[in-house]
Amino acid sequence: MAYDEGAAERIRDIFIDRLDIVEKKMFGGLAFMVRGHMCCGIINDVLMARVGPDEYSKALNRSCAREMDFTGKPLKGFVYVDPDDFGEDSDLQEWVEMCERFIASLPPK
Repeated sequence: MAYDEGAAERIRDIFIDRLDIVEKKMFGGLAFMVRGHMCCGIINDVLMARVGPDEYSKALNRSCAREMDFTGKPLKGFVYVDPDDFGEDSDLQEWVEMCERFIASLPPK
């Protein structure tokens, strides 16, 4: 499973004080699970972001985001984000927070 370890470390830094984060290898990369739900992750050097249905269109309007089509069909509520759109720590933080807002709306597993 290939993923950018530097990008994964940057996500770990965002979650540093959280006790409800579990890392799991999935989708050919590394996913970060929050309260048992897949939140975000890294596949190669691309951010995998679970933004949910309410933020999906807004996320896709960003120039470096596209539908997550891992299975050949778009997964609604999930986007791939190219490294150019999370190169700065503040940009990555913004994407992760968008994912966390969606996960907070889900019941705990």
